[in-house]
Amino acid sequence: MSIIKRGDTWWVDLVAPNGQRVRRTTGTRQEELAQEYHDRLKVELWRVHRLGERMRHTWNEAVVRWLKEQSHKATIETDKIHLRWLDSFLKDLYLDAINRDLIDKITDVKIAEGVSNATVNRVMEVLRAILRKCVNEWEWLDRAPFIKMLKEPTRRIRYLTQNEAQRLLTHLPEHLADMAAFSLATGLRRANVTGLEWSQIDLARRLAWIHPDQAKARKAIAVPLNAEAVLLIRKQIGNHPLFVFSYKGNPIYQVSTKAWYKGLKSAGIENFRWHDLRHTWASWHVQNGTPLFALQELGGWESPEMVRRYAHLSADHLAPYADRLCSLRVVSGSSYDTNVAQR
Repeated sequence: MSIIKRGDTWWVDLVAPNGQRVRRTTGTRQEELAQEYHDRLKVELWRVHRLGERMRHTWNEAVVRWLKEQSHKATIETDKIHLRWLDSFLKDLYLDAINRDLIDKITDVKIAEGVSNATVNRVMEVLRAILRKCVNEWEWLDRAPFIKMLKEPTRRIRYLTQNEAQRLLTHLPEHLADMAAFSLATGLRRANVTGLEWSQIDLARRLAWIHPDQAKARKAIAVPLNAEAVLLIRKQIGNHPLFVFSYKGNPIYQVSTKAWYKGLKSAGIENFRWHDLRHTWASWHVQNGTPLFALQELGGWESPEMVRRYAHLSADHLAPYADRLCSLRVVSGSSYDTNVAQR
């Protein structure tokens, strides 16, 4: 039989004229509609084989292929969350049925959830990426509908002063304080701190490294350890055989816990996330004269644009140019032009 029932839904199971086996959901619980879907698909497969017409592909097929090809992405789990949300709008649709009106509808529904424009854009970026693959690489579509991104406000970089950071560390439990201090000393992302293993540490050379499969940009990162980072690592020796940081002999997976938020509140620090420790580290570097190209390598950023966010925090290299306009002097609390004063 060319249609079979799996659960409540009918599926197509047939052999195409080219010998390829095709198994696909019909998306319906009604046998009559499933049979109609089967008959149309069979005709389409014949036309593709005999007349050279292009095969129509569904959104589900595109998602499966895209996930397979993008399995290396550091953000693939987040992409899967977005795809599960999109599934209610696009599942079982043919790709050429996804048009601008439908995309606008999807955007409006996501906005109505009360999320930020940035969140909406992250969902639409995944949709756009898959449709572009269908056009540019897989040749499943002649063209993809235009997807317009929403405006995102440029946010101020949130970082702590040295005094604020010290105050926060004193209000955190010891295991969180150690990891937070290590983050401030190295700039490592949360997952790289919680997942740091002893095999990645060389105390003699004062060096740690992040393997490519652990890095967001999928490139290995060499992490020089300053004196503070070395002391924090030595403090952890003997606590766990595999991981550097642990709690009562167990690995640590979550850091944004009740204890973290309680520490923030006790320290009087608002609007601050764990990832902002990395921003703080980068901001301190720039304020202390670290060149942006060196900061990019230290932080493992893939592009210079990501580092330029911190450029405004240091203007030392511009000071000589500003001094060129120093034609005014201050005398007795008032300023006046030197040439005028000499008359």
